[in-house]
Amino acid sequence: ERGIVASQHKLASRVGAQVLAEGGNAVDAAVATAFAVSVLEPWMSGIGGGGHMLIRDAKDGRVHAIDYGMCSPKALDPADYPLSGEGRSTDLFPWPSVLEDRNAIGASSIAVPGQVDGMRVALENFGTRSWKESLQPAIRHAEKGMQIDWYASLLIGSSAEDLNRYPCSRDTYLDNGYPPAPPWNAGSSTRKSFPYLAKTLTQLAEAGPRDFYEGRLAKTVIDDIRKSGGILSLEDLSSYRASLQEPLIREYRDASVHVHPELNAGTSLLRALELLDGPLRRAGAASPEAFLSIAEALDKVYQERLQKMGDVQGGRQMSCTTHLCVIDSKGGMVTLTQTLLGIFGSKLVLPQTGILMNNGLMWFNPEPGHPNSIAPDKRCLANTCPAIALRESGGFALGASGGRKIMPAVLQLIHFLIDGRMSLEDAFHQPRIDHSGGEHVVLDRLLKPEVRTSVSGRFPVLEAEHTSFPLYFACPSAVMQDGNKNYGATAITHAWAEAVVEPGG
Repeated sequence: ERGIVASQHKLASRVGAQVLAEGGNAVDAAVATAFAVSVLEPWMSGIGGGGHMLIRDAKDGRVHAIDYGMCSPKALDPADYPLSGEGRSTDLFPWPSVLEDRNAIGASSIAVPGQVDGMRVALENFGTRSWKESLQPAIRHAEKGMQIDWYASLLIGSSAEDLNRYPCSRDTYLDNGYPPAPPWNAGSSTRKSFPYLAKTLTQLAEAGPRDFYEGRLAKTVIDDIRKSGGILSLEDLSSYRASLQEPLIREYRDASVHVHPELNAGTSLLRALELLDGPLRRAGAASPEAFLSIAEALDKVYQERLQKMGDVQGGRQMSCTTHLCVIDSKGGMVTLTQTLLGIFGSKLVLPQTGILMNNGLMWFNPEPGHPNSIAPDKRCLANTCPAIALRESGGFALGASGGRKIMPAVLQLIHFLIDGRMSLEDAFHQPRIDHSGGEHVVLDRLLKPEVRTSVSGRFPVLEAEHTSFPLYFACPSAVMQDGNKNYGATAITHAWAEAVVEPGG
């Protein structure tokens, strides 16, 4: 009957749950969790990135959207990102390769970050706690440090070569140029503290959120970026504003599904639900026929997305994204996805502030003449897909991390929860497929053989284990209200994810 916070790091979830116990609402808990998780899971998100958020206000039951996505610098010149003529990128998107990977690595890949202003808009419009108070848990975790276990060592090691390019990145995450390793002795631990980031967060807490865009912190950030060869300017930061928007809504069965408008995967999700309205009425939930219909709908939706919105088939899909959900005891809900784009973003930690910056310019197609071609002062097209479904018994808020795998996961969870009337626990343990624009449909090995038979009659298929690393499927989180009971769940294979109930009561 109390609130729940579900995130990709159990310690971050505990931060949010404690905020609820102290009288904060869902937005207060989400903001504190968002800042904390960016310290505890730093390769996924942070104040150098951006994202999208949906909020259900418990006071009037309405759903609101906050867009704090990234955009390209005003001084960007597409001519500074010439094609190398050496095939296609092997990173997140298979764009034609750019000379020196300027759109993917280093200061030249940085887009205008929106994370800080997005949290400001959320707190000012829907929160009850102060800005300074909201940052304190993240500051404490930055001072204490991130514990190095097998998962941290693995993720840092996967990017060690690129982190070694920049002295501050190397000093922040590596040990003498090598990934840190957990100790063999029981009862001991290895930590990576972030003293520069702790100092930056403390300054941000004292000076307020717009200091990141207009004050002393903004000048320091731009100074570091310029010295590193970037083009981001003080004007880019000072003119940035996260926006409060009205969500898009589609009725699906007995629920009203709310998604984020504009440059994310929300419109694609609603289009898929439109295509599946009839087929999933006739097919049993999670049946072979249902999975085939879902694969066919995703195939059509992603073809439309490629043509009209400019997204393309993914490459290695090492998406650097995190997701969290919150529900409070009064029924307020938040679903929030934030990102640096690629894992460790630009790989550049700013020396004076300890901020790991995004590589948001990789979202743009470096070839001219396309809907999503790189250009100045242009919003980035993201794959985030937070969703809130409301029905008479309450409803649920969900989303996921995982690049272009996000929307297919959200779509299937909506199917399981609405068409299948599954519990949240059963829905999260139900194996899924992924078909996010490539030729093949990827099947979880735990799906019944009949699903493979059904889907393979229409598409080439691949089978994969649902593992922590690498990610062949998205990592979802969700919270649900059913009458006077609340529920929470996170990705069952993620090493750190956990849903934590508000203590006390």
